[in-house]
Amino acid sequence: MQAIWRWFVPERSSFYDRGLLALMFALMGIGLMMVASASIKEGPGGDMFYFTKRHLIFLFICLGIGVGTLYLPIERWKAWSGRLLVGALGLLFATLAVGRTVNGAKRWIGFGFFNIQPAELAKLALITFIASYLVRRSDEVRGNFIGFVKPLAVVFMLAFMLLLQPDLGSVVVLFVCTFGLLFIGGAKVIQFIAIIAAGLAALVGLIMFEPYRMRRVTSFLDPWADPFGSGYQLTQSLMAFGRGGLFGQGLGNSVQKLSYLPEAHTDFVFAILGEELGYSGVLAVLFLQLLLAMKALKIGRTALLRSKLYEGYLACGIGIWFSFQTVVNVGAAAGMLPTKGLTLPLVSYGGSSLIAITMAVAILLRIDFERRLDTSHVISREAA
Repeated sequence: MQAIWRWFVPERSSFYDRGLLALMFALMGIGLMMVASASIKEGPGGDMFYFTKRHLIFLFICLGIGVGTLYLPIERWKAWSGRLLVGALGLLFATLAVGRTVNGAKRWIGFGFFNIQPAELAKLALITFIASYLVRRSDEVRGNFIGFVKPLAVVFMLAFMLLLQPDLGSVVVLFVCTFGLLFIGGAKVIQFIAIIAAGLAALVGLIMFEPYRMRRVTSFLDPWADPFGSGYQLTQSLMAFGRGGLFGQGLGNSVQKLSYLPEAHTDFVFAILGEELGYSGVLAVLFLQLLLAMKALKIGRTALLRSKLYEGYLACGIGIWFSFQTVVNVGAAAGMLPTKGLTLPLVSYGGSSLIAITMAVAILLRIDFERRLDTSHVISREAA
């Protein structure tokens, strides 16, 4: 026990945040465990561990990409932010042109074993760009409406591509992250009120004029009105939570995953977690997700206080992304929000989401590493 405590709180100053690294590995471990349990009846060709093996391969790929990301200085992300955004737009366009269609949605580009979902990478690309914009045009953002609207025009381009797939959930995440960063960057409140009002009106229009979106909203409001139709997925999810009780049915003992709850290992893995691990398990995972988001925001706040504006905005944007996507995924599984098809960070099955979020965590580690390195240099000079 003492060795574990020393790992988290080392006697000598460490050059990386061990707590953040431990949170990432803990959530990845829980995700692997729950995907293995939730997908045991889903594998093609009778392979019960088909999705588990794929998820494990994704995790190894993520760790490799994460290590590579950790070696990139933050200045590179700032310099490449525009190119990353153009690349994200290109991938979204390619998805519409040559992408794979699954369940009526065209969101993936197939590369043999691996399918890329560009929407996940677009979230990270947009956050890097908005952070760079806030540094370059801070006076415009704070001083006039045009400076506030310019980054929103970029978001609208991404949103247009995503809505053609269609992927309304990712669009909402992009707007929330952008609004959050603009607020931190000092934009005026009156500008937010005007844009949010227009955004809500557009959201209502998008829901009303697409039958499947309208069905999702009505089933969310009263899923029991059509428990074997539009409300089927949500009612099965609620049954899973109901069966979980305080301590759950035990790992592997879910009934809802046995062909009752569709997409149990992806969008609704949290419901299976609630059934098998109960209320206590749900609280534990939510606490870990909260700590992850708070770590990101703390790293961002520290950077902003040290006048490292790009690093601060980037870390805060990542924190907003993590926290909002967690709220939407958990809210949809618990019947508090309409179903949006968003993954639970580092837990749900999905290679693109795992890669994007692992890269984001590696960026946080790099920001904190550079801060600790600068601090150690200052202390060394003062001692000399």
